[in-house]
Order: sequence, then C-alpha cells, then structure tokens
Amino acid sequence: MIECPRDAMQGWKRQIPTNEKIRFLNALLKVGFHTLDCGSFVSPKMIPQMADTREVIKSLSMLDSRTKLLVIIANVRGAEEAATFESISYLGFPFSISPTFQKKNTNSTIEESLQRLDEIQNICVQKNKELVVYLSMAFGNPYGDEYDDDTLLDWADEMVKRNIKTVSLADTIGVATPEQINSALTTLIPAFPQTSWGVHLHSTATNWKEKITAAVEAGCKRFDGALRGFGGCPMASDKLVGNMNTELMINYFKENNMMPRINEEALHECVKLAEQIFEP
Repeated sequence: MIECPRDAMQGWKRQIPTNEKIRFLNALLKVGFHTLDCGSFVSPKMIPQMADTREVIKSLSMLDSRTKLLVIIANVRGAEEAATFESISYLGFPFSISPTFQKKNTNSTIEESLQRLDEIQNICVQKNKELVVYLSMAFGNPYGDEYDDDTLLDWADEMVKRNIKTVSLADTIGVATPEQINSALTTLIPAFPQTSWGVHLHSTATNWKEKITAAVEAGCKRFDGALRGFGGCPMASDKLVGNMNTELMINYFKENNMMPRINEEALHECVKLAEQIFEP
C-alpha cells in the first residue's frame, strides 16, 4: 500500500503549515505502509502547497520506520534536487497519455516528456534511486484527446522498453470502469512480469469497491490511497474526484486475508490528524 498525503494536500485551499505536515507525515511513517508519497519538487507557482517539501523531508524521522519515501518530480531540475536526499527512495514522474493534460500538468509535450523521462532515469541510476512512472489519464480524458485500450497498452510497453520497473495506472479524473481496470491489468501483468504494475485510482463512495476488486482479481498488488479519500489532482479539474480511501482499502484487504501487518494504533492516530488538517 502506498499512502499519498502529497496528493491529499497539494490541492487543499488552506495553506497547511509546515509543522502540521511534518507531524502528520511522521505519524504516517509509524503505520507500516510500504511507501509514503510525501511531497513534490515542482514549481511552487504551480503547486504552492508543496513549496516546503525540502524542509519537510529534512524533518522526517526515518530511523524506526520500514516505510520508503517517494516524491513527485516533473522535470530534470526537480529530479536532480530530489536525488540529493538520501532518505528518498523513489522519484515519481507523471507521464500523461493525454497530450493536453501532459502540457497542463508538466508544461511539456509528450515528446519532450519522453526525453525528460530518459534523463531522469539516468539520474536515478546514478544516484541509486528508483523511477516510478504514473501513466495519468490512463483510462480516458475530458479533453477529446484520442484514447482507446491500445493507446494505454502502447504507452505501457514504451515504459517497459525504457527499463522502468514500476508503473502505476492513474485514473486521474475517476472515469475508469471496473472492466477497463481489469482488462488493462490482465493484459499487462502476464505480458511484463518483471514490471510492478500498480493503480492510482480516484473514486467515489459508491464505486470504490468495484474498482479495487477489478484490480485485485487481475493480480494487482500495488495500490495508492489517501486517508479519508482526501485529495485529487488540482491540474485536472475544478471538481476533484477523491483519492481511493485508505481505510476502506485496508478493511477490504483484511476481509480478503491480503493485508500486511500494520500498526493499528498509529493508523487511528493518523486518521484523527487527517480530520484536523483537512477540516472544511
């Protein structure tokens, strides 16, 4: 399980104080998640909420945590800076298969983004980091850009050719159907068994279970979520579709005997902190 407080915080209208972020992230590090998506090295003009990521990461207590840190980067400069932090294990790069959204999200064309991807991969290799690629708008887009199942599969194949070991299919605006999710994963997982395929799903209270079930039945083992389902991509829409709710996923995985052991007391404390930080 990948907990994504960065995705929850980045579009929040109230500026969250740095000390609140540090307290929240340090509490999350005690739960036992595999990875914590904790910040981003992007332009503060584009995402003001993430302007203090450097200060936050320097203040995280990693000694007693088995959780690894992931940050989002959008260009080579951000990757170079993120790679200087020893505590960061993963650099996450959002690669949209929608040309319009790629321009909105990273201010680059798809061709330019491919070149950036290659440069960032080289940085990761040199600095002993792992690049995680998020294929955003993986199940459709609101811009009228060409999309079909083959478009997603072709771009996924492109990532594998570039030796990307972890690829997450991002349902950026929450339009994916269970059938789409299952079809994509049942195609990709057997075809590229050396790649770790994940899902970053956005959902509502009424359709989350169907989406998770579709991914699980396809053999997916990497899931992104956020406590209480807060967040969504501020570059995608004014009406954000929430992240997959972490507590709902944990209960689902427990019921299906799939949940790794976590610190339940620490999780409960984090839920209380999330309610305080993200109060209306």
